[in-house]
Formats: sequence, structure tokens, C-alpha cells
Amino acid sequence: MGLARRLYRGEIDVDFVGKWRLWYSLSGVLLLVSIVGLLINGLNLGVEFRGGTVFSFKTSQTLTVEQIREDIQDEGVHQVIVQSAGDGWRVTTETLEEDFRAEVQSAIAKDFNVPAGDVSVQAIGATWGGEVSQKAWIGLGVFMLAIILYLSMAFEPKMALAAIVALFHDLVITAGIYAWSGFEVTPATLLGFLTILGYSLYDAVVVFDMIKEVTAKLGHTSKMTYSMAANNALNHTLIRSLNTSLVAILPVAAILFIGTTLLGAGTLKDLSLALFVGMVVGTYSSLCVATPLLVTLKEREPKYQAIAKRLASTGSGKGAKGGPKSAAVAKG
Repeated sequence: MGLARRLYRGEIDVDFVGKWRLWYSLSGVLLLVSIVGLLINGLNLGVEFRGGTVFSFKTSQTLTVEQIREDIQDEGVHQVIVQSAGDGWRVTTETLEEDFRAEVQSAIAKDFNVPAGDVSVQAIGATWGGEVSQKAWIGLGVFMLAIILYLSMAFEPKMALAAIVALFHDLVITAGIYAWSGFEVTPATLLGFLTILGYSLYDAVVVFDMIKEVTAKLGHTSKMTYSMAANNALNHTLIRSLNTSLVAILPVAAILFIGTTLLGAGTLKDLSLALFVGMVVGTYSSLCVATPLLVTLKEREPKYQAIAKRLASTGSGKGAKGGPKSAAVAKG
């Protein structure tokens, strides 16, 4: 509690920029594991993307996911995905011919004591799923383009580049967790992805706005390098970032861990997992990826190289407590 209290009061100066090697290494490992998961397992695309047949029904019997899956597989159906949907069940299979769909529908009604008319069947073609995928990619592209334009005008291109790298970092890691966990990717998941990108952008903008304000005062007689000033700005926004993240993560965690386990709200887990992972990773990336990357880019500018070299020669500047320094200082 003592550490948390000191952190909340701003009495602890965390050297985020100075530990850039640690953050880059950690992010590199996370990205590598995520990419391996995507290559080996791939994403478990929902029926909305790959096409298929969906059976929905309600029954008074007490059933388990395994019982329903085994029963339907006994009918000769493959790729069976069973989900609880409130007080009912949702079963997704590969695309079935019309006659076969009718047989499976009758088998469900008979085996689970459900009136035949209460077992709904929905056939989704792969063409429609392809259109959904295409629109999702278009939406992501428009979102990224809007971010680049906004950050380039509101701040500068290097801040836009750092923010975009952090956004892709968040997206790949979140997708990797979906690949390893096997959670189904649905249109709700895509909404979750876009939401976390927006959240990550908001966090990065808050940090960059403070950095812009602090570093605007740097001149030839400054007593701080760009790294030191950026780290100082980051610590000023630390509590705000952590508080915002905590408030946002708690209700999402409740949906993910309580709603999907105790209440059986299985249809919400696709969205809540994306939000939960994305918010955690987004908070981390805005502090430990976007800002150190921005510092690395800015310290290459002659103005900040000159400041760092002057302070290093007088012994009054040490980068950001060992953070990324300019090439001139490194050679000196």
C-alpha cells in the first residue's frame, strides 16, 4: 500500500524512457509469441466470416456443452461449436445441405425434447462472410488513415508514427491471444478491436500532449535532454493513465470473468476479451512503447543531439537516466 500511495501522490519518478531496452525486449517477445500463434493456430473465425449453419434452441433439460457437441457429431456433423446464449443454446457447424439441415434440426428436437418448430436454423454463405471481412479491413484502414492525419496535424509526423506503431503492437498482441485461446472472432470482436485502438490512441494523445508542452521549452541552454523531458512528462500523466485504465478495465473484467462463467453470457466473451486484453496492452504501449519510440526518433534531430552533447560534456546530463541517446553523444 505504501508504494501505491507514493505512486498516487507522484512521489515516485518511474524511468520509463531509460528502460527502453526492457520494454522493447518484452514487446518483442509478446509480438513473436503472438505471430507464432497466428501462424500455427490462426484465428477461429466465426460463422459470419467463414459461412456455415447455425442452430438455436431452448430446452428445459440440464445440458453441457460436451453433451450437445457429441450428440450433434453423432449425426455426422463436423466443426461443431456450441455456445450458451442466455437460457438457450447456439450451435454452429460447417455449411450443411438443406436436406441435411432438416435432419439435424429434427435430431436436435428429438434428443433434447424441443418442439421442432422451436429449433431455428440459419444458413450463412461464405460470400456474405467475405463481404463482412472486406468491410472490416476497409474500416480498419480508414481508422488508421484518420489517426495519421489527425496526429500529424495536431502534433507532428513522428508522434503519429510512434502512435501507429503502438496501435499495431496492441492489435497484433490481442489477435495473438485470440489465436492461442481459440476464442471465436465475430463481428463483435472486430468492434472490440476498433474500440481498443481508439482507447490506445486516447491514452497516447494524453501522453503526447504533455510531452509536447514540456519539450516546447527546450532550447540551447536547457538543463534537460529530450529524453529527460519526455520522461518527466510521462510521469506527470502516469496516475491519470492508470486511473483511467483501471476504471475502464473493471467493468470489462466483470463481463469477461463473471458474466461468461457464472451467468453464462457466452455471446459477450468475444467482445469482452478483446476489450480487456486491448485495454491492458494499450495502457502498457502508450507508456512503454509509444513514448520511448518517440524519444528514439526525436533524439536523432540535430537540435536535441546538440543539447544532449552539451549536457554530456559538462556532466550535467545523462540522457533519461540511461535512455536512448543521440548518435553524437554515443560517439562522444
